[in-house]
Amino acid sequence: MQDRQVGRFALTGIFLIRSAPLPMNTFRTLSRLSVVLTAASMASLLASCNSAPKRWAYRYRPERTASLRDGKAVPPAGLPSEVNRALSAGNQIVGMPYKFGGGHRQIEDSGYDCSGTVSYTLLAAGLLNQPTNSQGFRKFGSGGQGKHITIYAGKGHVFAEIAGLRLDTGFGEGSTQGPQWSTRSRPASGYEMRHPPGL
Repeated sequence: MQDRQVGRFALTGIFLIRSAPLPMNTFRTLSRLSVVLTAASMASLLASCNSAPKRWAYRYRPERTASLRDGKAVPPAGLPSEVNRALSAGNQIVGMPYKFGGGHRQIEDSGYDCSGTVSYTLLAAGLLNQPTNSQGFRKFGSGGQGKHITIYAGKGHVFAEIAGLRLDTGFGEGSTQGPQWSTRSRPASGYEMRHPPGL
């Protein structure tokens, strides 16, 4: 594209370039504006990397994905020990009833809510120090999807993907709302993805 002179400005592509030098205070203002816009763009980019897709969907990955047998997770060989411990812990509470606040005042409880369920598995895996609510999970670990464990933290609900299986207290295979493993798709729009570092 050819440059075109318009008064004291030159049009180059889509940019308007002044042919005369800018005063120093204008140059400083534009420099600051450039830094602010760059920082805002980077923040937006990082936030989008942590945002979950519109739906969670089961994806089989050889040597990384657990299978389901009678509602329990069966891990493939070679998973990190933390992931195996998280799967085993999930198996211990699958089928228990939903209980609001369950798993928070006491780790071993008669039922579990969503964040109590995720907390239970991560505590057993040595990846969490104390039970956390769904809002707290939005700051857990590192941002984005993990290799083996991903936490989907929303405003008021949280679920986990562990070795490819979803551990959740909603959108399960039946009317039960307590902890259960699932491969069924579910909405995930508005959730933040977090993961334990290295996993």
